[in-house]
Amino acid sequence: MSDQNLFAQQESNKRKSAWLVAGFLLFFAWIGFGGDLALYLGTRDSPPEQYHHVIPWIGLAATAFAAVLTGTSWKHGARRVLTAAGAWELIEPDTPEQKRLRNVVEEMAIAAGLPVPRIWIVPDDDPNAFATGRDPLSAHVAVTEGLLARLDRDELQGVIAHEMSHIRNFDIRLMTLLAALVGAIALLSDAMRQFLRFGGRVGGRSRGGRGKGGNPVALIVLAVWLISLILAPLVSSLLSMAVSRKREFLADATGAQLTRNPIGLARALEKLAAEHGPTRTIARGAAHMCIVDPGHSKFAERPGFLGHLFSSHPPMRQRLARLRGMAYQAEKQGTLPNPADVTG
Repeated sequence: MSDQNLFAQQESNKRKSAWLVAGFLLFFAWIGFGGDLALYLGTRDSPPEQYHHVIPWIGLAATAFAAVLTGTSWKHGARRVLTAAGAWELIEPDTPEQKRLRNVVEEMAIAAGLPVPRIWIVPDDDPNAFATGRDPLSAHVAVTEGLLARLDRDELQGVIAHEMSHIRNFDIRLMTLLAALVGAIALLSDAMRQFLRFGGRVGGRSRGGRGKGGNPVALIVLAVWLISLILAPLVSSLLSMAVSRKREFLADATGAQLTRNPIGLARALEKLAAEHGPTRTIARGAAHMCIVDPGHSKFAERPGFLGHLFSSHPPMRQRLARLRGMAYQAEKQGTLPNPADVTG
């Protein structure tokens, strides 16, 4: 893959991710203010002594609540993810594996033109890694004990380069925001369901004021809003996973560009994919941050629409095929550090 094609792929993924995030935010706005619209239409023709919904307090309250939750997650999200995983910060390496990790992180930070991120170790035997933070100046890279034990230096370099790519491309900022929005929509959906009985009573009074049919437009809007409310957590999670899949392809390509050794990352991914146990210490809400799905989703390698829709990561065979294709092109151009590794 030429640099021109690589950068074109990066720009394409960024544009698609931006559209997905825009759709995510519009969906969130509809959940908040759609209820106001339904109540307004349902109470507009009620008798004067009955309730008339004029001020969009549901949307305003939901937006304020989500803004506070998102701001808190934005400010403290990285620390919460690390704390939830039981990670401890690597300050002074004590073992050869820890020293190798520190050296590789410093090397990849130089290659990416970034400050050296803070390094964390997750006490889990399942191999995995993730990056978190708001920007390169506040970035963190975490790896599990199982990853340090299983990967050689080239493979570890590929994994760290992948995580550095997330930092350099500001994926960590995007993923922090998405995680906050997913959590906000889930809580908003639960809160809005508490108003269903109230809405039912208001709708009942409105129908009484109008006669048998009620306000048909209000009923249609209310029905669409209720369906959206029920589906909100699922849709938000699917949008988050879609953005994550796009970013994983981009990070693989950029990471291989940093190391000039796509096959090293390919070998690392093969080892990680061969593990069958979940990374138990990493919360499900942080799955999209990991280099491989910590839950080992059954949908991940299933071909077809469902497999693509319900997985937070691209199919491993596709990731490996792209990396091997890059290795083949690099071998033809004579840019691999060790061409024997590509064919062997």
